[in-house]
Amino acid sequence: MAKAQTKERIKRATPTRQSDPLMVASVEKAFRVLNVFGPGRQELSLSQIAEMTGLDVSGAQRFTHTLLALGYLNKDPGTRRLSLTPKTLDLASHFLGGHRLVNNAMPYLMHLSKETEETVNLTLLDDTEIIFVARFMSRHMLNTDVVIGTRMPAYCTAPGIAIFSRLPEDEAIALIDRSNLVAYTEHTTVKRAALIDKIRLSAKQGYATQFEEFYLGDASIAAAIVDANGRPQGAVNLAVSRSRFTPDEMVQRFGALVVAAAHTMSPA
Repeated sequence: MAKAQTKERIKRATPTRQSDPLMVASVEKAFRVLNVFGPGRQELSLSQIAEMTGLDVSGAQRFTHTLLALGYLNKDPGTRRLSLTPKTLDLASHFLGGHRLVNNAMPYLMHLSKETEETVNLTLLDDTEIIFVARFMSRHMLNTDVVIGTRMPAYCTAPGIAIFSRLPEDEAIALIDRSNLVAYTEHTTVKRAALIDKIRLSAKQGYATQFEEFYLGDASIAAAIVDANGRPQGAVNLAVSRSRFTPDEMVQRFGALVVAAAHTMSPA
């Protein structure tokens, strides 16, 4: 599934020369190569890269050679398999260090984490997915496989629904319609009408919740961070173990705190 999702994401993100005549195709293809690496795909052969990017082997060879020379890829001398180098983190570092919301939110996220002793995250929306851009782990060590840069489908996460709820409804529905609605667990909401109802409920109550929709045992509550015009810029969420709190307990204990934190991070 991960391989198919990667190929689909690359396809969606790739404009054509007809749609954007100013696009430099070679730059797009270089990033296409970099984007095939990920969890479960840390080391890839040249033929695997060619298959996943849609490039022919000759083209994949030229782009990987260039990225090797620039220091973004490494080649194992024995297996000849390719992998990313730490240099690829430079772009993420530049983004996080220069992003106003991330910088402004950090002290409030830290305060919320210390006050609740639970895992607290800051996420941004990227088309139909959310991306984790800040994360304070609790001592309970929930979902340790989620790190900065992890992506999840927005429709089955509390931050995603919270962000959708602050968009104009037609925009939110368009994002739902573009999403690949997959049931990751038996609790995942995948029906369009039910998702629209969740978005409307979140808009009414000011926060969104999810219970075991992406990970079994996971529960989360989130509120959107909005700009001066009321448009969502991201979301703060608090994640707990489903075994430790009932849905009502989670909302009663953390709902007001998460909404207050999101409000504090939003400009007046």
